[in-house]
Amino acid sequence: MGNDESEIVEIWSSPSFKVHHGMCTQLSKFVERIAKVFPEIEAARPRCSSGVQALCLLNNAIGRAKSLLQYCSESSKLYLAITGSVIVSRCRRSTNMMEQSLSQIESMVPVMLAVEISQIIDDLREATFILDSSDEEAGKVLRELLQADVSAIDSLELSEIKALQLAASRLCITSPKAILIEKRSIKKLLDKVGDSDQSKIKVLKYLFYLLKKYGNSVLGEQKDNACAQEEGSYTVCSQSFEVDSRVGDRKFGAQTNNLSRAIIPEVFKCPLSLRLMYDPVVIESGQTFERMWIQKWFEEGNHTCPKTKMKLVCQSLTPNTAMKDMISKWCMKYGITISDPSLQKAALPSLDSSSTSISSLCSSMNDLHVPLDISNMSLGSLDTSYGSDTSSNKIADGSNRMPLWTNVHDIDLSRLTELNWDCQCKVIEAYETRLEHDNQVSHSLSFTNFVEPLIRFLRDARDLHDSRAQRIGCRLLLAFVSKNRSGIPYLNEDLFSLLASFLHSAAATEETLAILVALSSYAYFISKIVASGALASILNMLDSQNGKFQELAIKILHNLSSDVDIQSHIAPSEFLPKLVPFLKDATLAVSCLVILKNMCNTEHARVCVVETSGCLPSVAELLEIGSEEDQEHAVAILLCLCSQRDQYCKLVMNEGVIPSLVKISVYGNDKAKVSALELRRLLRDVAYSVEQQCFGSGIDTSKDASSDPRKEKPSSKTSRIFGWKFPKLSKKSVLS
Repeated sequence: MGNDESEIVEIWSSPSFKVHHGMCTQLSKFVERIAKVFPEIEAARPRCSSGVQALCLLNNAIGRAKSLLQYCSESSKLYLAITGSVIVSRCRRSTNMMEQSLSQIESMVPVMLAVEISQIIDDLREATFILDSSDEEAGKVLRELLQADVSAIDSLELSEIKALQLAASRLCITSPKAILIEKRSIKKLLDKVGDSDQSKIKVLKYLFYLLKKYGNSVLGEQKDNACAQEEGSYTVCSQSFEVDSRVGDRKFGAQTNNLSRAIIPEVFKCPLSLRLMYDPVVIESGQTFERMWIQKWFEEGNHTCPKTKMKLVCQSLTPNTAMKDMISKWCMKYGITISDPSLQKAALPSLDSSSTSISSLCSSMNDLHVPLDISNMSLGSLDTSYGSDTSSNKIADGSNRMPLWTNVHDIDLSRLTELNWDCQCKVIEAYETRLEHDNQVSHSLSFTNFVEPLIRFLRDARDLHDSRAQRIGCRLLLAFVSKNRSGIPYLNEDLFSLLASFLHSAAATEETLAILVALSSYAYFISKIVASGALASILNMLDSQNGKFQELAIKILHNLSSDVDIQSHIAPSEFLPKLVPFLKDATLAVSCLVILKNMCNTEHARVCVVETSGCLPSVAELLEIGSEEDQEHAVAILLCLCSQRDQYCKLVMNEGVIPSLVKISVYGNDKAKVSALELRRLLRDVAYSVEQQCFGSGIDTSKDASSDPRKEKPSSKTSRIFGWKFPKLSKKSVLS
């Protein structure tokens, strides 16, 4: 890795960036600092699986940062200005990746190297990336041109000339040579894009067209030395962004401007980290250190004082309360807050490695329309025909153009209402695609920047009776709730009421049911689903002829039935007859059994289970033909019934369940075995009790059976149980 380090330092020691000079210089300084410590990190050999992964992530972060810097040094100035916000986002994500990997590595290396890494981490956290004012102004005027809705050819040409002149002056494109270089840069970008991104191709061709047509106008009153003056201003501006490679030796990572103005007394600094101490402790040598760093020193097997080199007999740590009080008073005086350094080591949320790739910059122009239709024009035609009349190439209606902030990488819907309805629908579709392919992006979404605007969009779609918009909105919401499995408690009642209303229309029924399946798996959403009035519609779905709707409805009821309070909202006498047919469906049987098991917590539901035609026989049948999970729940239902009433035991025995229970008690899963054994015991006790009653009344059941010719061939369900003959009883006689 030594050669790699030299290469990185050599490449970025004197970078020359066309645009965004300040941000790129700052990022390149971080690349250089990390490259210098990378060989030491490798020498420390953090070879555990997490260490290797962190090293790979760090190497990947450096590589992506280098690619971004290379891109900014070679790409078109005009295009870089237009995509300025994207470059800012990539710089931030690059530093976040570096911080994440270094935070993981910090605990795996020797303490002195960990201190140096910690200083880099602190500076990465402090880093801010903002656009240079000249770059921002150029990008703004170009974006306004691209978004302009111009119907007159004269006003369009005037807008193009003014926009290009201003952008060229701000970006130092003020000489024939500079214009030639810019054209070549655009052609290189077009060669790299290929045919996969038509939006970017259109924008690049339009920029090339502007240079071709108005290049002489740009040069009109400019002098060749204007570029040199502009470059000089870049140099001055960039000085404010220089990052001192040793700034970490002088500052604690998260300090405010007050700390930079105050001079920290040396006695308040940890001798290891050289930073203000949060939890000072004294060791045997009498020296005071930050607890976290001296503990790490000792954990590495060191038996000496880091400052005095004195050999230590014990490694006890004594809180230096006097020092902590003095530091607290000093911090209060200067308005400084010290963070616990041990808490700063928590890893950042995982970042999608593709999110910082240069290729992803191609999507920054998604769905952006240029004032000319140049989709079928080649660069050759641009060179020859763009000086001619362009009225035939005008877009008569610019109402469908979307602003640049609709780039899905920004994931912010708060400005969605600024677009017309068709554009809103396109943005929602683009966001759905992004969420489907990016597992991490959902963690950056909030109620304000995503959920609330999406609810507003869905409400508008309902009010406009726009079936397609309802479907794409619900699909986006489904992608969001499906990806975000860590919990989304901030979804409010308005959303659930909206979803309940969608169940009454055919536009997005399947998508709405799928959303409710995901949301009903969270206990804190169950009451909101019921309060919204959706339960009645969900129950009605069981009468639907649509198999998919029925399947989703049963899954929702499966989740809802786990809440005891919700069971009172379901009338068993009306619900169970609808549910019983689905016990025959192998894919839905287990969900149906769980619903039955949960409902059997109340006596009214148990009576309905027994009285509902086909319910008890279907459950008993699953003991024989169902899967292990089916058998587990079926046995649990029968055990729940039989443990409440002897009459239920008699009805269960009438179903001929004993052979199946014997089999399950031997071959079933652990829970099923226990339940089957307990149920067999209950049935045996009831059978014995019945026999005793028969003997006590002087009735010889065997004699009666042999003397009555109608009982010579009993059915299988009235065969011997535990060695006794047991007469078949009707539900009516039992329940009476």
